[in-house]
Amino acid sequence: MNHDLKIDEKYFNDVKKGLKKFEIRFNDRNYRVGDTINLFEITQERKYTGRKVSGVITYITDYEQKTGYIVFGFSLLED
Repeated sequence: MNHDLKIDEKYFNDVKKGLKKFEIRFNDRNYRVGDTINLFEITQERKYTGRKVSGVITYITDYEQKTGYIVFGFSLLED
């Protein structure tokens, strides 16, 4: 499954550089290991910048998360 997600611009560059390799998300999409994600950068005004990175979910846990939330680890895909 493929998931198109928004990501704040303050986190986007760290993801692009490979420094931020996880996301904390409400699990309303039934995320699974092996799913692909597209992270679309948005501004503070919630507008798309046109920049995107893609990845594959490699790990999922709900340990110590709020009810309904998960943490997933991901690896970036080449552009």
